[in-house]
Amino acid sequence: MPRLPRLNIVNNPHYVSQRGHNNQPCFFDEEDYEYYLECLSKASHQYQCKIHAYVLLENNIQLLITPTIHGGISSLMQSIGRRYVQYINHKYKRSGTLWGGRYKACVIDARGYLLTLYQYIENEPVRKGVVDSPIDYPWSSYHYHILGGFTNIIVDHSIYLGLGESSNERSSRYLEQIKFPINSLLLKYINEKLSGDVVLGGDNFVSEIEELSDHRIRPLKRGRPKKRDNDFD
Repeated sequence: MPRLPRLNIVNNPHYVSQRGHNNQPCFFDEEDYEYYLECLSKASHQYQCKIHAYVLLENNIQLLITPTIHGGISSLMQSIGRRYVQYINHKYKRSGTLWGGRYKACVIDARGYLLTLYQYIENEPVRKGVVDSPIDYPWSSYHYHILGGFTNIIVDHSIYLGLGESSNERSSRYLEQIKFPINSLLLKYINEKLSGDVVLGGDNFVSEIEELSDHRIRPLKRGRPKKRDNDFD
């Protein structure tokens, strides 16, 4: 089966994830998390990618990114990968790979799923049983969105900015919106799309992305094509 394309649709948000090799840890102490975020900040500015939300877990990372130039996401991930793996290998006197293959990327229909993906990413430590509340987990963008303050990483999407005139108003409305967990059926649908597809959105959105990327996203139907009246065996 051919690999699905990794898309980079300029000015459209993408969910990006990467796991440790064989699901092994890729962060070992607080300094590692801090260094990864430093790498993320530098690469996001260098390759003109807007980071809307993130979470760093012990064995995987999840990002919500809007690239503003062609190839921005792949350049960002390659840059972080080189710098962070060199740092880990040097620090822990190890060698070899750290990540379990190439990163995954899924284009997101912002009109239908943008804020849901903010919540999906920032609540991941709770779903994984790491903490009881996202406020208790330090390595995500949740603290910025709820408590505010300075960040050199997050550039919020216009849909999030539309929640209010001030950061306090946006935080309050975002908190009100995400205080209920994502519906289990919707969560299952999102999980399936993010793990197996390259687009999270309805048929019209998929068609838009196919046209923009010049790639077929939906698989061809299996089996022989139907015969037409003038076909012969």
